[in-house]
Amino acid sequence: MNLLQTWLVVLVVCVVIELFTMGLTTIWFAVGAAVASIVAAVFPDSPFLLQFAVFAVVSLIVLMIVRPIAVRYFNKDRARTNVEEMIGRQAIVTDDIDNTQGCGQVKVGRMDWSARSVQPGITIPVGSVVIIRAVDGVKLLVEPETATKGE
Repeated sequence: MNLLQTWLVVLVVCVVIELFTMGLTTIWFAVGAAVASIVAAVFPDSPFLLQFAVFAVVSLIVLMIVRPIAVRYFNKDRARTNVEEMIGRQAIVTDDIDNTQGCGQVKVGRMDWSARSVQPGITIPVGSVVIIRAVDGVKLLVEPETATKGE
């Protein structure tokens, strides 16, 4: 197999992988392999290292220039989930939050959630107002509202 055929195989493999993953992972290398195959076709006596350098440089340039644009284009319609929108909101403790006991519950709007404190070793009593700092699976990670007032 000559170098032109090798680059064409690399090109096809990268495109097939991209078709299966659809994650913009190998398309950059497919472009690099396409340009390297053009170099191999136009200059059949060019050394492999030159062709590989063309492959690497073109792949890197396309990755650095086109990927940010492509990611921005493909993610423009991405909507935040309800869970992501909960971060920063207030909640009311409806069952004491105690990480040691592995218990705790809060009410956010009309929904009850299991909750744990982001600060280990403290108990947050019923009726306390807390701020949601993160979501871990189906549990909210919270801290007392008073912990954030001094900042």
